Amino acid sequence: MQKILAYPLTALYYICFGLTLVVFHPIEWLCNNVLGYQALKKSVDALQFFIMRSLNVLGTRFTFNNPHNIPTNRPLIIVSNHQSMYDISPIMWYMRKHHVKFVAKQELGKGIPSVSYNLRHGGSVLIDRKNPRQALPAMMKFGEYIESTNRAAVIFPEGTRSKDGTPKPFKTKGLEILMKKIPSALIVPVTVNNSWKMLRYGKFPMGIGNHIKFTVHKPIEIANFTDKTELVQQVEKTIVESIQN
Repeated sequence: MQKILAYPLTALYYICFGLTLVVFHPIEWLCNNVLGYQALKKSVDALQFFIMRSLNVLGTRFTFNNPHNIPTNRPLIIVSNHQSMYDISPIMWYMRKHHVKFVAKQELGKGIPSVSYNLRHGGSVLIDRKNPRQALPAMMKFGEYIESTNRAAVIFPEGTRSKDGTPKPFKTKGLEILMKKIPSALIVPVTVNNSWKMLRYGKFPMGIGNHIKFTVHKPIEIANFTDKTELVQQVEKTIVESIQN
């Protein structure tokens, strides 16, 4: 019965989602080309809010548990497990005061109204995961940008999304580069739960009535660790131990 109900709700969701992307694309262009970065950021923040409201059509709820007073005058490296594309908007919205930027695969830089534009022009980095000669310099430049602007880099070290919530082993190279290039950063581990259930049936119909939960763990000072391998292992352990399948 739930899956049958998911068909019309998914159709309605895609209409709302598509309209949101189409409406915000020219707004982002105008903000970026006429009004500047701060206006672009506010338009992107608003986009995340309306993407989340579109997901409410499916009965999706969000809980973002962040009990920590994370400073805004320092760069952050937000490290999270990755269950679906629906991990992204809540992180951007609830941590918007930190000017969140993403490490994203190159393919997302074109073809998606609003989203691709922001990835190309909003400060995120697009990498070709199959081409280290492109990816490594891009990551280093991205790290220097985050360090100099006190903004927040989000990285999903699993590389690809977990289709059933079971975490994949972390690929540590990208995270190690960010730690090297953003030495003054706080690492903020984040655990995502239940996001994978949005695609339990595939893209059509989508899962309905899901409660996506985010847990922000205690920030970690990079400077307190001389052994970065130990730091990465601690971050992975912290995130994985809070995943509920």
